Amino acid sequence: MEKLKLVSLYADFRKDIAYIEKELERSVESSSPIIQQASLHLLKAGGKRIRPVFVILAAQFGHYHLKDVAKVAVSLELVHMASLVHDDVIDDADMRRGFKTIKARWDNRIAMYTGDFIFSRALTSIGEIEIPAVHQLLAETMLEICKGEIIQIDHQRRVDQSIRDYLRRIKRKTALLLSSSCELGALVSAADPATVRKMRRFGYFAGMAFQIVDDILDITSTDKKLGKPAGSDLLNGHLTLPILYIKDDAAFRPFMEHAFDGTLTESERDDMLAYIRRSGAIEKAQAVSDIYLQKALDEISTLPDGDAKKAFMQIAAFISKRKY
Repeated sequence: MEKLKLVSLYADFRKDIAYIEKELERSVESSSPIIQQASLHLLKAGGKRIRPVFVILAAQFGHYHLKDVAKVAVSLELVHMASLVHDDVIDDADMRRGFKTIKARWDNRIAMYTGDFIFSRALTSIGEIEIPAVHQLLAETMLEICKGEIIQIDHQRRVDQSIRDYLRRIKRKTALLLSSSCELGALVSAADPATVRKMRRFGYFAGMAFQIVDDILDITSTDKKLGKPAGSDLLNGHLTLPILYIKDDAAFRPFMEHAFDGTLTESERDDMLAYIRRSGAIEKAQAVSDIYLQKALDEISTLPDGDAKKAFMQIAAFISKRKY
């Protein structure tokens, strides 16, 4: 049902999304059969394609040209895909979206080469856009994402981190790429400067909300819906917002320690998830997500009415209520 709701939000732009999907497949063609196979494996695992959709919608507020919009959309989705491949190596993750990760199906070496290949394809895709600001923004975004990956490694299993540390981390992990998706969509369509700024801020606030909800779902959803074990963030040593609210709870601390040292049993995992769900931490985290979503909606409230604005508002509503 949730997937059907999301698809319906994209209905007005289905042809453009289909075109971008074909361009994504074309972009990962490689002379190396194994790299192409691994790249297609990741691409076929799917995803919500939030970043390409944000590019499409933001570009509606300027002079829309699909081929240019597609180059930007493909580039940003490839950056996202490459970061996922690297994340899976860092986390030693075997499953993503119900599919084996590249490092699990092949090995870490192939995964790292594939991630690097996809990153390079992202640059190739956007290379034909003759707008210096577009290239500058993408370069800055990729740099910040790489910094975020390093910070995430540094923060693994560290219980002394603060909520501010977490917010800064998810800014680089998720919000910046969504912010850049909106800003680049507006830039490539030559939208006016005020609209470009609103798009940047909308993407940032929506991205923060999206990641917080993602971290909540890691605890509240099921293994089947997630395509990986519920509680994977903590099992991989990542302290998300709900966990930060209860990390000093004496009754919770043993669960966290066992998750970190790899001794948490399946029964203990069930008990741990149940404990978090009844602790009030989920509600606190959801309240923070709601604040960011309202900020996102405030940014687009003064933009011209139309299909793009309506779709942005619907996606914001989806983010707050999504179950996967």
